[in-house]
Amino acid sequence: MSFDRSIKIAPSILSADFANFGTEIRAIEAQGCDWVHVDVMDGHFVPNLTFGPPAVKAFRPHVGTVMDVHLMIAPVDPYIEAFAEAGSDIITAHVEAGPHIHRTLQAIRANGAKAGIALNPGTPAEAVDYLLDMVDLICVMTVNPGFGGQKFIHSQIEKVRTLRKMIGDRPIHIEIDGGVDPTTAPLVAEAGADVLVAGSAVFKGGSVEMPEVYGENIRAIRTAATEALRAVA
Repeated sequence: MSFDRSIKIAPSILSADFANFGTEIRAIEAQGCDWVHVDVMDGHFVPNLTFGPPAVKAFRPHVGTVMDVHLMIAPVDPYIEAFAEAGSDIITAHVEAGPHIHRTLQAIRANGAKAGIALNPGTPAEAVDYLLDMVDLICVMTVNPGFGGQKFIHSQIEKVRTLRKMIGDRPIHIEIDGGVDPTTAPLVAEAGADVLVAGSAVFKGGSVEMPEVYGENIRAIRTAATEALRAVA
C-alpha cells in the first residue's frame, strides 16, 4: 500500500446484500471503489453484532484492493492476531475500547497489518496526540458507532481540521465513517480527510444485478469531494 492523499472511497459492506458478499465486493471494486470497509461489531462495545474473523477470511479472496477492517469491539487485543491472519490490510481499533491503546497499536503492526485508530464523536482529537508515530490511519466517527444510516454529526468537521494540523507531513490517512454522501463528502474533504467510508450512500438503489448504480453513487461522492478540494486549492 503506497501512501497518497487522493480521495479514496471505501464502501462499507455492512450495507451490502448479506447473501451475496463475494459478488457484492467484486461489483463495488469493478465500479471503482478504492478500499473495502468491514465493520466488525460485538454487541458489547456497540449495540450491534456483525462479523468475526471467519467472515473476514471468507471476504479476503474477493477483495483485490485494500481490506480495511474496523474493530468496534472490546476487549480488542485478544482478537488482533485472528483478524490479521484472516487477511486484514488495515486494522482499526477504538481509543475508547481499552486501557492500553499504545499496546494495541503495537500488536496490530506486529501482526503485519497497518494500524488505525478510531475516535468516537465525544472523543477529542488530542486523544491521539502521543500515538501519531504509531498509526497509519485515524478514523473519525461522524456518527455514534453501531448502526448504518445515521445522520452526520457536523461538529466532527472541526476535529478533522485539528487532526490534519496535528499530523503535519506524517503519512497518516484521515478516514471518515458515518453519514458520508455527496453533501457531506465535500465538507470533510476540505477539512483534510482522504478516506470516505460510505455504506447506504454507495449501495442504495443498486444490486448485484444492477451494479452500475454503485458506480454512479461512488462517482457522485468522489466528484463532490474532489471538486471541494479544487475550490480551495
